[in-house]
Amino acid sequence: MGAVVETHPNGDPQMTAKKTTTKAAPATRSEETSDGFTVEERAAMKERAKEVRATKRGGASAKPDGTSEVLAKIAEMAEPDRSMAERVHAVIMKAAPELTPRTWYGMPAYAKDGKVLCFFQNSGKFKARYSTLGFDDSARLDDGPMWPTAYALTTWSAAVEKEITALVKRAVG
Repeated sequence: MGAVVETHPNGDPQMTAKKTTTKAAPATRSEETSDGFTVEERAAMKERAKEVRATKRGGASAKPDGTSEVLAKIAEMAEPDRSMAERVHAVIMKAAPELTPRTWYGMPAYAKDGKVLCFFQNSGKFKARYSTLGFDDSARLDDGPMWPTAYALTTWSAAVEKEITALVKRAVG
């Protein structure tokens, strides 16, 4: 509360308490729910739980087709994320055909020996400003005492494609 000086009807100044409020800037990301997670984070956790349950069902025939799932997730994305994800998928599969496509927290991901190596997070997933290509700690990107593990993707070009190809090949080791 702030103090405001007002004039009493008899002319004497008097202090009154006045509640001041300020409007918060509109949020670019979803508000947190009562448990501290955003709606998008809770949805991603539910998708991950569903993925884990699907892989724990008995037999190889019960395992989901990773490529179909990844392509379905990409198809659900809005533009320009969809086009970017399609290109990232094609580049990763060409650069490292030994990687296994799968979903991870509902995002297209690529695994080596059953462990996620890299993933594409579209900007719409968590209402972010840009999409990202992220790498898990199993990726062989080590370069000194500090190196990036996620890359913002805003546009596509031949240079971006070349860089992603090099990163994926290096990550696979």
